[in-house]
Amino acid sequence: MDTIERDVGPIGAYVFNIGANVPSSILDETARKYFKVWEMACLAGFLTAREVARRMATRGHGTMLFTGATASLRGSANFAAFAGAKHALRALAQSLARELGPKGIHVGHVVVDGAIDTEFIRTQFPQRYALKEQDGILDPEHIAETYWFLHTQPRDAWTFELDLRPWMERW
Repeated sequence: MDTIERDVGPIGAYVFNIGANVPSSILDETARKYFKVWEMACLAGFLTAREVARRMATRGHGTMLFTGATASLRGSANFAAFAGAKHALRALAQSLARELGPKGIHVGHVVVDGAIDTEFIRTQFPQRYALKEQDGILDPEHIAETYWFLHTQPRDAWTFELDLRPWMERW
């Protein structure tokens, strides 16, 4: 497998990607766990984006990409914490895009929906991994190419939000 290697310079591009996808019934959810999921998936995005934005703003350009999930758009049973955190991350990205766009900083939100070809999926979900032969799971190289595409877009045609999912993923 080839790897995508591109030099974007110091803080030329920033990708925030954290899962924090921990299912739990609202009947059993604790405030501590709910807060921790939000802290990992949203507050961490804010804190790092703020520092990156400070550097990019002085340079007058850069790209910030936030990885979302279907939970960024709608909630699902047993995923209240994850949906709340990913909704908040999406709203953060929207606010940043509106504020930083005039400063030459491209901010995007990428909804990644589906299993990704990783060791975790191979070992923990072999039936799901078997769908790889039918292009039923996401290839990390293709995800990376899409992120690169977003990074290299001209300023007059920036994409804010893009969905990535295998053709067979239900949405």
